[in-house]
Amino acid sequence: MIKAVADPATVLVVEDDASLNAALATTLKAAGFRPVTARTAAEGLRWFTHYAPDLVLLDLGLPDRDGLSVIADIRAKGLTTPIVVLSARDAEAMKVEALDLGADDYVQKPFGVDELLARLRAGLRHAVQVRGSAPLVRTGDLEIDLGLRLVTKAHAPLRLSPKEYDLLAELALNLGRTVSHRELLRAIWGSERADIQYLRVYIGQLRQKLGSTADAPLLVSVPGIGYRLAAIS
Repeated sequence: MIKAVADPATVLVVEDDASLNAALATTLKAAGFRPVTARTAAEGLRWFTHYAPDLVLLDLGLPDRDGLSVIADIRAKGLTTPIVVLSARDAEAMKVEALDLGADDYVQKPFGVDELLARLRAGLRHAVQVRGSAPLVRTGDLEIDLGLRLVTKAHAPLRLSPKEYDLLAELALNLGRTVSHRELLRAIWGSERADIQYLRVYIGQLRQKLGSTADAPLLVSVPGIGYRLAAIS
């Protein structure tokens, strides 16, 4: 069962560097995720069992065990939780081994925050597809079935164009979190260099169709930053 999107996705960060561990936790929390941190392989596997995270961000250079063995342990349980490897190691063989063991992606230090967050979101989206089902997102009287690609407002179907739907689905996957213009352009048009005017046009059309719930707007503009689909109970 996919957890409700209204609940932040839990990301388990297994990183032994204390300052980077803390910085990643702060970044993830600001981006709308729920970070859980560990600094050893043993602690990471313990929190993995306890919290059942939606994604694991894993450093390979851990003090007690190699991060590769953590990947192997998780995959040995038959679990498909996305694993994004984070490491300073630049050896091609290490990258290949991590991927062969079941890691989903590989980010090399130093990294850009935007790139890292984009890879985490991609990993979470892929996990939804792999599980063969998709979350049902509800906010106010708006309901978005990401499996059936069906949108209803007050139980009445909404007719959306493919681009309008894709835009709404991206916002729904980040319910309650502001998604930047660049993130949306990259997700919907494939490049953050796409004309932002396209985004504004579709946001305007989508806003007209969504309207509001109990006098509160569903689609919120955050000037100079991006847009947010409001989480309304």
